[in-house]
Amino acid sequence: MSVQPARRVAFEVITAVRTSDAYANLLLPVKLERARLNPQDSGLATELTYGTLRQQGYYDAVISLAARRPTNEIDEAILDVLRLGTHQLLSMRVAQHAAVDESVELAKEVGSRSAVGFVNGVLRTITRSAPEDWRAQVMAEPRNDDERLSLEYSHPIWIVRAFRRALAADGRADELEQLLGADNLAPRVSLVALPGLASVSDIRGTRAAKYSPIAAVSDGGDPALWPAVHEGRARVQDEGSQLAALALSRARAVEPGERWLDLCAGPGGKAVLLAAEAALGGATLVANEITPGRAELVRKALAVLPNPPQVLVGDGRAVGQRLAGQFDRVLLDAPCTGLGALRRRPEARWRKVPADVPELSALQGELLESGLAALKPGGILAYVTCSPHLAETEGVVGTVLKSHPEVSRLDTPAVLAGVTKKPLPLGTRTDLSVQLWPHSSGTDAMFICLLQRGY
Repeated sequence: MSVQPARRVAFEVITAVRTSDAYANLLLPVKLERARLNPQDSGLATELTYGTLRQQGYYDAVISLAARRPTNEIDEAILDVLRLGTHQLLSMRVAQHAAVDESVELAKEVGSRSAVGFVNGVLRTITRSAPEDWRAQVMAEPRNDDERLSLEYSHPIWIVRAFRRALAADGRADELEQLLGADNLAPRVSLVALPGLASVSDIRGTRAAKYSPIAAVSDGGDPALWPAVHEGRARVQDEGSQLAALALSRARAVEPGERWLDLCAGPGGKAVLLAAEAALGGATLVANEITPGRAELVRKALAVLPNPPQVLVGDGRAVGQRLAGQFDRVLLDAPCTGLGALRRRPEARWRKVPADVPELSALQGELLESGLAALKPGGILAYVTCSPHLAETEGVVGTVLKSHPEVSRLDTPAVLAGVTKKPLPLGTRTDLSVQLWPHSSGTDAMFICLLQRGY
């Protein structure tokens, strides 16, 4: 018996995520293309991959109970096999014998004879109880509410606590379970019609999105096969990312001759949207990226434009000094934990640790200092993160502004109210910034704060 191709692809991606810090959303499409799977098997491989990664914490609790040993005592490759099998048994309409037999075949390829028997025994134990019975056993373990939510929604406990604080700051303290649940649902495919190159109606097989005037959404299909996407006139991009770019480009009327800067432009999604917006108003964009490989991705993204912008390669922290006072608008889409995009990058919840936050927030503060230095008097900067963690959002902005009395906050909610097709379901924060959420706006959890340098 050979392993079914969809399961093999899923297992290879899950293993690469663990061993090579691969990103499932980047590796899976490559694996699917090489395997030449039909649409049905591609869908199966996608569900196996993302479902297993999203629910890893919960499945580990089930496996530990079924195996009667902690998961850290199980060989890592065999644990990957067990997680994949457990997902099929507890969360998919897969015949139990198929899930067990295919998992045993995978175990034969990566483990010893005793490991094969172990996989067979653990998964057959899982089949003897209904999914709701396993949930009852797992949920008997937590000692407090944070532990309960961590297990039930498969998020590390430190992320549960960070989300709790961030929601409270946004006046949404009672929405934690909704947010955690939304993180475990596959997001719809969201696309952007690049201004001046395409319209939403050009993207076949989609419908207009709720908020962004240039966004379309699709419930299925391969976007690469659609002409507007294939030609580069439209591209896959979360609606929240679009709104972050539009908040800057449409904060006020564009004056011909303006210079804009995307300080941390890789991989280029927001850069190409800003460049398209700039071109319509007679402005020009400069994109900067510290990593040569990612800078090349930015160049490829911008190549669709008639006059592609300049792409610099360098540390964004040095740009403010090198190009001081040269830009009318600056986008700082800061490197962050990515906790706002766990729907799309489920492995990030297991990869990031609390110790990452202070290091990243320090970098974010240095980049914000640089971005402000690059502004002309009267210039506008958009500070954006794909994380709602307070240390990466208001913590960074508040700390930097203490030493910059010449910089003021713009009313970001008011700006976006003039951009979106319908009002965003915003919280009650009072710092003039915007925090989007997957469970309320259907976007990634983007934080957007507009700042203006005094004249």
